[in-house]
Amino acid sequence: MECCKRGDTLFFDTPPIIQGFAAVGGKKESEGPLKDHFDLLFEDNTLGEETWEKAESALQRYCIEQLLKKTDCSMDGVDYVLAGDLQNQCTASAYTLRGLDVQFLGLYGACSTMTEGIGVAASLLAGGMANRIVALASSHFCAAERQFRTPLEYGGKRTPTAQWTVTGAGAVMLCRQGSGVAVNAVTFGRVRDFQVTDITNMGAAMAPAAAETILRYFQDSGKSPEQFDGIYTGDLGDVGSQLLLELLHQNGLDIQNHFDCGTMIYDMQTQQVQAGGSGCGCSASVLAGKLLPELQAGVKKRILMLSTGALMSTTSVLQGESIPGIAHLVELVSPKEGER
Repeated sequence: MECCKRGDTLFFDTPPIIQGFAAVGGKKESEGPLKDHFDLLFEDNTLGEETWEKAESALQRYCIEQLLKKTDCSMDGVDYVLAGDLQNQCTASAYTLRGLDVQFLGLYGACSTMTEGIGVAASLLAGGMANRIVALASSHFCAAERQFRTPLEYGGKRTPTAQWTVTGAGAVMLCRQGSGVAVNAVTFGRVRDFQVTDITNMGAAMAPAAAETILRYFQDSGKSPEQFDGIYTGDLGDVGSQLLLELLHQNGLDIQNHFDCGTMIYDMQTQQVQAGGSGCGCSASVLAGKLLPELQAGVKKRILMLSTGALMSTTSVLQGESIPGIAHLVELVSPKEGER
């Protein structure tokens, strides 16, 4: 298997394959427009656990179980698990993986973790370093609120630019060869800082990184937006999506086929999520629950998927630091692409 790098983008001559996918979600996700696209939904966000943090690990376990069941695979056949979440030191993932006897690579790209995981997995597979890898990402509304903002009991009013952290997880099984959705290319992002200091406006903090990654991909590939059924961002939400289109326009690129997972996963009119969804589980569950099945079935032929992340910590925000952003991109192609 060979690959080449042009600019910031890796292109795979024989693309690694996404063989299977699974998505699980919580109560608010079960009330949203994508509820029928999840493999499992939970009415109780504690999932029977004592803490929100343990509940997020349970989300990951259920997601992996669903993935292994759907791919008719056991963990013995998996070379690596690449996983991440929003908890300090990625503890949700670490506590999930302590019960699985498999090599684990913890990733932290904030909400960009899912495409980072897919990109790193595809690179390992293309380099012949593995045959089968699981990429996994999750988030939990209650755990994230307690860590980054205020405890739920505080009852603080949310600003119009704020986003609702998705309680959910998504997992994909990537293979060196076989049948499935192809990972044709990967563009790993660069950290960009728009000097946003408002922790309730993640969309504005992440939009510049998303714009740059998109621009670099199109420069590297020579392709145009019209060649794709959709260009999906992870969780810019309503505010960040508008800013993204403005930034791309300023750089001479106008796209008409942009969609954001943060505005897809919830009903923006009725679910009181302000600017939309966010969290590692946002793009992970929308990708694994809706977009990959559509690619597998040939409903979509080719998409770009970017997960976007705000790389702050509770400490950096309290110290008055601005919020850097990152965005990683993968080009995904249906196995039915040749049937056009």
